Amino acid sequence: MSTEKRLAVARLWHEGNSFSPLPTTLADFERREWFDGVAQLARYRGTGTELGAVAAFLDSHPDWEIVTLRCASAPPGGAVEDALYEGIVTDILRGLADGGRWDAVYLSLHGALVTMGEPQADLKLIRRVRDVIGSTVPLGVSFDLHANVSPELVHLVDFASGYKTHPHVDMDQTAARVLAELERLAAGGARLAGAVAKVPALLHSFNMRTNAGPMAETMADARAATADGVKDISVFGGFVWGDSPDAGGTALAWAETPQQARNAAEDIAARLFGRRAQFQTSLPTPQQGLAEALKHPGLVCVVEPSDNPLSGGIGDTTALLRALLDVRIDGEAVFAFFYDAGLVQMAAAAGIGGVLPVKLGGRIAPHFGAPIEARAEVLALTDGHFINEGPFETGMAVDLGATAVLKVDNVKVIVTSSCQAGIDPAYFRLHGIDLAKTRLVAAKAKNHFRAAFADRAAVIVDVDTPGPAALDLSVLPFRHLPAGMEM
Repeated sequence: MSTEKRLAVARLWHEGNSFSPLPTTLADFERREWFDGVAQLARYRGTGTELGAVAAFLDSHPDWEIVTLRCASAPPGGAVEDALYEGIVTDILRGLADGGRWDAVYLSLHGALVTMGEPQADLKLIRRVRDVIGSTVPLGVSFDLHANVSPELVHLVDFASGYKTHPHVDMDQTAARVLAELERLAAGGARLAGAVAKVPALLHSFNMRTNAGPMAETMADARAATADGVKDISVFGGFVWGDSPDAGGTALAWAETPQQARNAAEDIAARLFGRRAQFQTSLPTPQQGLAEALKHPGLVCVVEPSDNPLSGGIGDTTALLRALLDVRIDGEAVFAFFYDAGLVQMAAAAGIGGVLPVKLGGRIAPHFGAPIEARAEVLALTDGHFINEGPFETGMAVDLGATAVLKVDNVKVIVTSSCQAGIDPAYFRLHGIDLAKTRLVAAKAKNHFRAAFADRAAVIVDVDTPGPAALDLSVLPFRHLPAGMEM
């Protein structure tokens, strides 16, 4: 009889914007990540991702058999179609039920997954996994820092931990933490006690970076409190555009005793709540932001978080480009991006050097800004494939679908066939853009953009524009928030 220990791995990673007009479909998952079978782990080896950590665990643990069940992730976007969610969950549950004996199970989740009809989709999945594997098999989960975490979590899992950096450059470290705890439990180690303390406030992620500010201070408090029997504390900012009964900030603690865990979680949650006003912000208009950025020499960047794909943006709003076209810039200006597969096809038909009438943006949600009508020259066409080289998801292959670069007046406009943020230097190199010779980049992005560009740009200015991830939460039709939640 084999003495190998057996680990089941499954992944369903998606951050859902409840207010996006675009649902997340199977095609979105297939373009980014859709596989099962351990052989597929090879492409994640050495990457800064959760599955990169699983590959490293496999390499360093010849006494473990890893069975990779359905692994699916899609870029942040609108709610996942209900039938698609159910199909993915059924794949995972069937694999667990038919797989025989498990010594541990690891789930890689985001924590802010919503479907058309289920605002607690991650929690529902965890419940169903626990029902299949029983109460004795160690179950560990990793989450994004922006997870909306339920207090029920600690009654369902043996360990869970979240990213501790924003921008998120510790995905692999987070998974490694969970895997190490599962290994300890599988070897007979004592189960830790968990506690969740909720923060009754929606915390905007604009000021949630962990290099400075209120989240950095709270993370430092959590590190200092991880001592004397407290083994791990995760601080979750929550995802404000995910309409969920579990919305709001969270502190999650694991300790040797329930009292230690509860005290640690409640203390960190209270500190986070006490800093809630520091998460509020105001942003300049696009015109003000462009003027401020251009006061600085060298490469400058202006970003519009309201249409950031990593917050569920749709790559379609027009306010920033409209303002940019009114500015005469001494040097090259780049706008990244619009999501419009039809326009890419038109550009491909015209060919490089071709000139065509275009409508930019306003295709999906014109109420966020009417289309910009212009004549554009086709500068470049690509297959949309590149490898991330920045610190966010380092080494991961990206497929944008076919893309085009159009020149409209004095601006190069990138148009793609999928809605994915341009946050990596390789994204721009793919499109023939030399950042060293670029004066201004205007991007649909937010905090993750800074991971690769904070050291490259003289300044990065956020601006306020209409969009599905807009600054003003009071205009959004929330239905599931807990009573008494501060906005």
